[in-house]
Amino acid sequence: MTQKPFMVGITGGSASGKTMFINRLVNTFSESEVCLLSQDHYYRDRHLQPKDEMGVENFDLPESIDHEAFIHDVAQLHMGIPVSKKEYTYNNPNIVPKTITFNPAPVIIVEGIFVFYFPEIRNQLDLKVFIDAEEHIKLKRRIKRDGQERGYGLEDVLYRYEKHVAPTFDRFIRPFRNEADVIIPNNHGFEKGLDVMVGFLKSKISGS
Repeated sequence: MTQKPFMVGITGGSASGKTMFINRLVNTFSESEVCLLSQDHYYRDRHLQPKDEMGVENFDLPESIDHEAFIHDVAQLHMGIPVSKKEYTYNNPNIVPKTITFNPAPVIIVEGIFVFYFPEIRNQLDLKVFIDAEEHIKLKRRIKRDGQERGYGLEDVLYRYEKHVAPTFDRFIRPFRNEADVIIPNNHGFEKGLDVMVGFLKSKISGS
């Protein structure tokens, strides 16, 4: 790749709908057009996670991420160098992680709740996108998701949301909302925002 890729950062609060939006966006393009690198693959092992005053692992702090490796791999992709990484399995011991190779493409999407917080990543972004949703909607989605996908009980979900998720949003995510180039509301859907993003990235890929 002779020309540097167009770097897109996508962030938002937990359960704002980032994953669904990004999947819809990426599936519009071929693998040769868009590369997606997720912060999720850079979570430190459970025994290395910071703990709160009750001894509960807090996966919603910047130090929960191996940010040195994340920063390094974003820079490698930016320079046109492929990256290999073990997939993140949400600490599920029943899943054997596969090794995934991320190949440079004309558009590289870097996503995660801290992609604006880490300046070494933020400064590489050509476009910053913030997926937004009201607090009560995010909480409802989080309760449903963590119950179905991760087996967390309601009390556990509410504890983590109050003690970990909400404070992290206020301290490390919300302050960068005003730095975003595009804010996409996702209280009841994101179709219009998705259409705008697809059209814009297609124009970047075609060179127009």
